Amino acid sequence: MAKRQYSFYPGCSSQKGASSSNYLKSVEAMCDVLDIELNTIPDWNCCSASIGYCGGGELPRLTLSARNIALSEQHNPGQDIVATCAACWLATKETVERLEDDPELFAETNQALAEAGLKLKNETPVRHMVEVLIEDLGYEELGRHVKKPLEGIKIAGYVGCQTNRPFGIAGESFENPKYLDKMVETLGAEPVEDYDKKVSCCGGALAFSEPEKSQALIKDIIEAAYDGGADMIVTPCPVCQMNVEVYQDQINQKYGTKFHIPVVYYSTLMAVAYGKSAKEAGLDGHIVPAKQLEEIASK
Repeated sequence: MAKRQYSFYPGCSSQKGASSSNYLKSVEAMCDVLDIELNTIPDWNCCSASIGYCGGGELPRLTLSARNIALSEQHNPGQDIVATCAACWLATKETVERLEDDPELFAETNQALAEAGLKLKNETPVRHMVEVLIEDLGYEELGRHVKKPLEGIKIAGYVGCQTNRPFGIAGESFENPKYLDKMVETLGAEPVEDYDKKVSCCGGALAFSEPEKSQALIKDIIEAAYDGGADMIVTPCPVCQMNVEVYQDQINQKYGTKFHIPVVYYSTLMAVAYGKSAKEAGLDGHIVPAKQLEEIASK
């Protein structure tokens, strides 16, 4: 298979020591097997996904993402921009569409970028990593590299809200997207059928500002996974992964539950199934250990 190249926007949470640095590890391990080359955008900056709405106005928020796109067009011309973070993907993709639809705003953005010696063409597609896996490779190709099938594991595919609306993955239902379920099956595991919280919001940044509301949402997400017999939860979103994993102890104290369920990324599953070590798959970065995956990785 010929090497595929993409302009990579890692986002703040994937940096070393950040909340989803293990996500980047597993993505790199997965891409190594699939012969995908990720060319990081030089001097990239925060996409302003959350803080951009708190103040400062629309132009600064969009210009931050526009700067990343302009840098990509300059350094990685002709390569689609790929993000692993749902919020980064959403913010960058929104910027492309907003500037396409508003010539005046596009001109103002370029005026701001000119101060940094940049010019935006706005001709580059922005994609989530799961789009690349599904649309450019396909399930058959993803399954061809499986060395250690994830047999005996039942997994709830938690899509979350940001990779589902307003853009979503092409051809998928907004109410019941199946791509995580199909990926789970492709890797030899069993998906939870009719997981009714797969597109529910985890509360996002409410985890910090209004934790009680966020934790009530997270409780329902985990409870539905347990009701479906899940051994673990898989997600494509760093915020979803963090919220659903790290607050389980607090939810247990508040509601008297006994949640202790691993929450992993699709790339973690793929890295293990492709024969990578537990460390290469980023399994050492989890608070709730995914022991079944660790056992398979050690074989």
